[in-house]
Amino acid sequence: MELRILLAEDEENLRDAIKLNLEMEGYEVVCAKHGTEAVKKLEQQRFNLAILDVMMPEMNGFDVCRHIRLTDTHLPILFLTAKDSSQDKINGLKLGGDDYITKPFNLEELLLRVRVLVKHSMKGIKHESEVTSHKFGDNSVNYITYQAQGVNGAIQLTKKEVMLIKLLIDRKGEVVSRNDILQQVWGYDVYPSTRTIDNFILNFRKYFEKDQRHPVHFQSVRSVGYKFEDS
Repeated sequence: MELRILLAEDEENLRDAIKLNLEMEGYEVVCAKHGTEAVKKLEQQRFNLAILDVMMPEMNGFDVCRHIRLTDTHLPILFLTAKDSSQDKINGLKLGGDDYITKPFNLEELLLRVRVLVKHSMKGIKHESEVTSHKFGDNSVNYITYQAQGVNGAIQLTKKEVMLIKLLIDRKGEVVSRNDILQQVWGYDVYPSTRTIDNFILNFRKYFEKDQRHPVHFQSVRSVGYKFEDS
C-alpha cells in the first residue's frame, strides 16, 4: 500500500525539493500551495501525514491544523516554519501538531521525522488521553460516531454540526467570532453566509437547551459570535 502525504507549502522551490525527496523514499505526495487548497485536499483524500508550512496565504498552517483536529485526531501533523521561537512551537503542539521542524532544515532529518510519524499512523495509535466525546448538563456528544443525547433523546448529528460543536467546546468560555467559525469549520475561500451559523446554533438550542429562549450552553454575544459553557 502506497503511503500518501499532504505537503502544504507556498514556496515553490522548497515544495518541489521536499516532494522529490519524499517520492524518492516511496511516498505518494499531494501538494497544496496554500491553506484553503490543503483543506480541500484533506476533504477529498485520506493521508498518512500532513506537512504544513505555518506561514501560508489564505489559511496558515495552525488554522489548517485546527480544521483537521475538529474531525481527525489521528492524522500526524508536522509543522514547517521559519519561526524558531519556543512559543510558536508550544502553540503548534497545543493545537494538536505532532512535530515541528524549523527552516532551514536538513532534508535527511526531515525524512527521518516523516518516517517516524508515518509509522505511527500505520499503527493507528490512540492516546489514552484522547477526547472522543463530551458531556455537558444532561447532554452528550460523541465526536467519532456523531451521535448525541439531548433534552428530547438521541440525535444523529451531521459532520458539520459535530465540527462546530467541537470547536465551541474546545474553546469553552471564549467568544468565537462568526468569521473564525467559518474559517475553522468550512475552511474554504468561498464561505456560506454567516446566517448559516446562526441556524446551526438555533438547532443546537433545540437539541440541548431546556429553555431555548434562555440558553445555558450555546450563548450569543451580540455582533460578535458565540460561546459555549458547560453549565
